[in-house]
Amino acid sequence: MPGHVFGRSTRGTLPTAAHGDGCYIVDTEGRRYLDGSGGAAVSCLGHSDDGVRAALHAQLDRLAFAHTGFFTSEPAEQLADRLAAAAPQGIDRVYLLSGGSEAVEAALKLARQYFLEIGQPERHRVIARRQSYHGNTLGALAAGGNLWRRAQFAPLLVEVSHIAPCYAYRDRAEDESLEAYGLRVADELEAEIRRLGPETVMAFIAEPVVGATAGAVPAVPGYLKRIREICDAHGVLLILDEVMCGMGRTGHLFACAEDGVAPDMITIAKGLGAGYQPIGALMTSGRIYDAIAAGSGFFQHGHTYMGHPMAAAAANAVLDAIEQRDLLARVRTQGENLSAALHARLGQHAHVGDIRGRGLFRGVELVADRETKATFDPAAKLHARIKAEAMAAGLICYPMGGTIDGVHGDHVLLAPPFIIEDAQIDELTDKLATAIDRALAA
Repeated sequence: MPGHVFGRSTRGTLPTAAHGDGCYIVDTEGRRYLDGSGGAAVSCLGHSDDGVRAALHAQLDRLAFAHTGFFTSEPAEQLADRLAAAAPQGIDRVYLLSGGSEAVEAALKLARQYFLEIGQPERHRVIARRQSYHGNTLGALAAGGNLWRRAQFAPLLVEVSHIAPCYAYRDRAEDESLEAYGLRVADELEAEIRRLGPETVMAFIAEPVVGATAGAVPAVPGYLKRIREICDAHGVLLILDEVMCGMGRTGHLFACAEDGVAPDMITIAKGLGAGYQPIGALMTSGRIYDAIAAGSGFFQHGHTYMGHPMAAAAANAVLDAIEQRDLLARVRTQGENLSAALHARLGQHAHVGDIRGRGLFRGVELVADRETKATFDPAAKLHARIKAEAMAAGLICYPMGGTIDGVHGDHVLLAPPFIIEDAQIDELTDKLATAIDRALAA
C-alpha cells in the first residue's frame, strides 16, 4: 500500500527492513541481505551490536538532549577527548555534528572565518578534485567534483576549482612509476594556486581514499605528502574528507595515517556512529581554534542537533568496540582476505578492469574491454542492473556510474562491517560475481 514517505526515488518499491542480525538485514518477508557495503560505508559493527544498544539505552535513561547553546554533555566531552587523543598531530578540537555534509559545510565556513580572524580576508577560494564527493548540501556539493551530482544545481553553487584526481588505474602513463605519477598530479595543485593567486586561496579539500564517486581509489605513495608541502608553501589549509574512508574503514582510525600526513582539518561521520545514531564531526587544529578564540571568540555557525548526547554516546560505544575488540587489526586482516577473494573470483573476469582499495574499503571497476579500458555505454546503466541483481541474490552493495567523469564508467563499492567472517566474505564475492554476470547477460 503506497505511503507518504518522500524517498530517494519515486519509482519502484523498496523492501521494508525489519531487523538486523550481525552483517545481515532481514526484511518483513523474512529475506536476509548480506550488507556488503555497510549501507554507504556506515554500518561498521553490523546491525545488532549489543554494546552500542546498551549504551544508547543507558544514555536515554539519563539525558536525551540538551541544546549546545546552553549546555555541554558528558558523552560529547568524552568523545571529543578520545578523538583528539587519537588524531593526527596538531588536530586538537572537535566540532560535533549530525553527518558528513554538515561536517564539510562547517569546515569550509571555518576556513573562511579563520582567514578573516587572522587578517587575510582576500582568501576565499577553494580547490578540490574532479570525481570526489564531499556531500549534498550546497557548499559541500560545490566542493565535490562529480558532474552528475552537480549539474542541475550548478546555478546555486559557489565557484570552486577542480584539479585532476589521483586515479592511477586510468591516468598513470605506462612508463611512469606510482611515485612519479603522484607527484605529477599533486603539482596540479601548485599550478592552480599560482593561477588563482596564492593570496586568494583558503583551502584544498580531498578524500585520502575516494569513496562513492570513484570506488575506493587510494592516493598513491607520496601524493598526499606533496600536497601537504604545497599547502604549507602557500599558506593554504588542507582539509581531508574522511567521512567515508575514516573511522577504521581502511584499517586505521584515520585513513591519512597510512599516508603519514597531518591535515589542518578532518571531516568524519558514517562509521563514527556505525548507523546507530546520526553523527559527524569536524576536527581542526589547535592553531585554527586559537585564532578564533583570540579574535571574535565565536564560530558563526551551528545546528540544533550538534553535540547530541545520544549520538555522542553511540559514537563512544563504537570506539569502545573498535578498541576493546582490536577491530582495526581485524579490518586489515579481513581486508586482505576480501581483496584475495575478489582477485580469485573476479581478477581474470573479462569485464573487471581494476580491483583496488584499502582495508575493508574495496572497489571493483567494470570495463567493456580490459585491454583498452573502454567503458560500457552509460545508457545501459550497468551499475543499476548490478545493484538490482545483487539485491535479488541477497547482497547489498554500492554500485555507481560515471566513475571517470560523471558520465562514463561503472564500479561497485564494497565496505562490509568490520565483523565480517571468512564465510561471509566468500558469500559476498560469490553473490557479487553472480550479480555482475547476470547484469552483463541482461
